[in-house]
Amino acid sequence: MTLVYVEHQDGQPDEVSLQAIALARGIAGSDPVDALVAGSGAEETAAALGVHGVGRVHVAEHDALAAHAPVALGRCIAELIERLSPSAAVAAGSERGNEVMAHAAAITELPLAANCIAAEPGDPLTVTRVRWGGSLLEEARVHGRVKLLSVMPHTVEAAETGGGPAEVKRFTPALSDADLVVRVVERVVQETGGGVSLSDAKFVVSCGRGAGSPEGFAPAEQLAALLGGAVGCSRAVTIAGWRSHTDQVGQTGTKIAPEVYLACGISGATQHMAGCKGAKRIIAVNIDPEAPIIANADYAVIGNLHDVIPAITAELRKGGAG
Repeated sequence: MTLVYVEHQDGQPDEVSLQAIALARGIAGSDPVDALVAGSGAEETAAALGVHGVGRVHVAEHDALAAHAPVALGRCIAELIERLSPSAAVAAGSERGNEVMAHAAAITELPLAANCIAAEPGDPLTVTRVRWGGSLLEEARVHGRVKLLSVMPHTVEAAETGGGPAEVKRFTPALSDADLVVRVVERVVQETGGGVSLSDAKFVVSCGRGAGSPEGFAPAEQLAALLGGAVGCSRAVTIAGWRSHTDQVGQTGTKIAPEVYLACGISGATQHMAGCKGAKRIIAVNIDPEAPIIANADYAVIGNLHDVIPAITAELRKGGAG
């Protein structure tokens, strides 16, 4: 049996957790896949997991789990590991997923392989994982009575299996005061002006230092609004104070997986590429034909973003967009 920790929002499992379930099914083979859910909306989330191949959902019930509590969730995983003896425990390689699995590994003293993109069943378990900000793929063998993994977001495709409703098992974890020291006590929703969030956008246009100033993002804002997308930026822009860190695309910013990523005036350092490698298509606009991002792009335009972005916007409007 393989266990998956599932993140959710508003009663629906996160896409990255569904991707983790898909990898877990590959590890399990013909064996069952169980899931752990907790917090507000857990019951609704449990009802949505059967079609993704989950046979049994363990709902952790505790007042302290109403909001994100990483140590407590790690304790929940540890408790289920002792009770169920799975061959592996898996979570999405999101910020929260990696944090929870790190605590579970520390509590159980079991090995953790983070940011995996593939796994071959066996003992030891053979995994391929992303290292060094996406510049290296490592093949590793994970030893231990239970193998802990996190799955790099947007590298495994989520898929339904047509299964029926999952069995729901409720349990109250044994949590100590130490498990509850770290908890989310307030959640502030970022205003998006009625638009789509950066992490969910199907079209993202980002600018780097080539924008020249905070006002230099105006063409990008217009194009993104025209296509119902979002605006991102590079780390250099946030360091300069031109945009909020929440707009940053990269290893230490937001990891995105749009249909199209338009990167303008961005050199394409490893840190940035780690955040946008999930994009289906990358279009680079840069005055430097030797910029690293050009080699990683599906299409490239050698030119100034202040000329190229308005030209794209004008052509789209000619075609009736917006």
